[in-house]
Amino acid sequence: MKITIISYDNWGLNEHLKNALVKEGHIVRHINFFDFKHKYPNFKSKLYNFVLKTLFNKNIKNIYYGKEILKKLNENNEVQDLILTIKGDFIDPVSILKFKNFTKKSIAFFNDSIYRCPKIKQVITSFDEVYSFEKEDCKKYNLKFITNWIYPIQIGNPTKEHFLVYNISSKDKRTSILSKIAEILKENKIEYKIIIFDKKSKKNKSNLEYITKQIPLTQVNDNLFNAQVLLDINRKGQSGLTFRVFESIVLEKKLITTNKDIKNYDFYNSNNILVIDEKEPNIPLSFFNTKYEKIPEIIFKNYILSQWINKVIH
Repeated sequence: MKITIISYDNWGLNEHLKNALVKEGHIVRHINFFDFKHKYPNFKSKLYNFVLKTLFNKNIKNIYYGKEILKKLNENNEVQDLILTIKGDFIDPVSILKFKNFTKKSIAFFNDSIYRCPKIKQVITSFDEVYSFEKEDCKKYNLKFITNWIYPIQIGNPTKEHFLVYNISSKDKRTSILSKIAEILKENKIEYKIIIFDKKSKKNKSNLEYITKQIPLTQVNDNLFNAQVLLDINRKGQSGLTFRVFESIVLEKKLITTNKDIKNYDFYNSNNILVIDEKEPNIPLSFFNTKYEKIPEIIFKNYILSQWINKVIH
């Protein structure tokens, strides 16, 4: 098949999807619109965009992404068998409808909730088929449910730095919860590494480590490998499983998470996964004293990338 992936791939995770499809013999292009840098020419333009977003629910940046993607699609003279769009809510609906001029089938996958990203509602009707990792959204909007996937984690140069607990997140409303958890870990003399990505960070003293530039996925993978327990804080209004969950499975690391819905999945094991309350997190030291219990192979295989492809790319 001739396949084009269109995604806002800020961490490079969708390159794994492209590589897996290529290995299966498909001809694959990846348009990563994270690489498209939009700049407002002046303050007036920025103010105009604020008015558009407030009054007309439109966004100049989304329109820009759409136009640039269409240029890339125009450069390829071959009609695609499939265009798969990930994070399509970052693109204006008019452009997404035009994707159909370049493909036999246009589908989407959302690993965000409509509660958190309401613009998803505006674009779902622009696709032939829509998948989501959010169960409630699937029920409410008649979407097809599928989780994120287990991707092959390549370890580069694992350092001698080791820690019990690891997390890396962008700065948002979860930061205060992460700080609270860091305090608990510190009090119990549990070594941890919790990194917050914030372009505008001017933090001095903090129990969290702030960075102003994104670190490569290979370095993130090395940190995941060096940890014994991964920490996952789900966003408000979202119960879909993050990639951190699947990283813990493939690396056979224990997981601390605030996502209560994880108990409803077939791989859940209370020995491996500690579900905590974000308001009053309780992290018993006994959780660190037992070894990870490997999940059955038959369950593990349900979440690998090739299975995701079998379900979505058909």
